[in-house]
Amino acid sequence: MSDIDELLEEELKDPEFAKAWEETEIEYQIKTMLIQARLEHHMTQKELSEKSGVRQSNISRIEKGVCIPTIPTLCEIAKSYGKKIKIEMV
Repeated sequence: MSDIDELLEEELKDPEFAKAWEETEIEYQIKTMLIQARLEHHMTQKELSEKSGVRQSNISRIEKGVCIPTIPTLCEIAKSYGKKIKIEMV
């Protein structure tokens, strides 16, 4: 387990932190997924913007966690990688 995982595990023992984490976890997962996909495809934000039609400033804000992307925006980004978005309830 990494240091960050150990820290998170410890912090999640605090009920207030756990509640805040739960409320923002999906946003964290989305931005992490988008950053990882872009890096795996060796693309800059500018290149992704040109390929997807999503403004670079929007990509930056999404990756920083400043805003939450709409489903159509997620679909445009996914299409740039030759992929589709799949949403599940687990």
